[in-house]
Amino acid sequence: MSTDTPVGADRQGQTGSLLVAGFFVLAGAITLYDTTRYTDVDSMVFPRAAATLLIICSMLSLVSTWLRPSAEPGFGQGSWWRRLLLVASMLGACLLMPVIGFLGAGCVAFVGGLIAAMHLRWSAATAFRFGGSGLIIMVGFYALFRYALHVPLP
Repeated sequence: MSTDTPVGADRQGQTGSLLVAGFFVLAGAITLYDTTRYTDVDSMVFPRAAATLLIICSMLSLVSTWLRPSAEPGFGQGSWWRRLLLVASMLGACLLMPVIGFLGAGCVAFVGGLIAAMHLRWSAATAFRFGGSGLIIMVGFYALFRYALHVPLP
């Protein structure tokens, strides 16, 4: 059985992927346009680089999905509560960051994402190992942004 799908095949499951990739191309273009109004040259470097990368990757996704659609119907099988928890923890971290700071919000996002991603049975050793590694990563990012890059963080 061949896994190749010819050009022009049924794209019912690919519509969402095409729409999301198109949205990200538009979001990158809007971000690039917005950076033209920045007065400080240093403050436009990261948004322009991120927007350019977003446009390039989204265009690659659009072209590859259009030319070679997958036989998989959309999201496939999976737990919706995990997907919702991941999005809710990220949004919650964004909303909580001004209140509890960068590290506190990072903990909220990390714990929510970890619970959403963990499919195996939890043990005390696993929780300690993942919690410790997450804490090291978050403190490392905090130190990188705060002290090396001099980015003011909440």
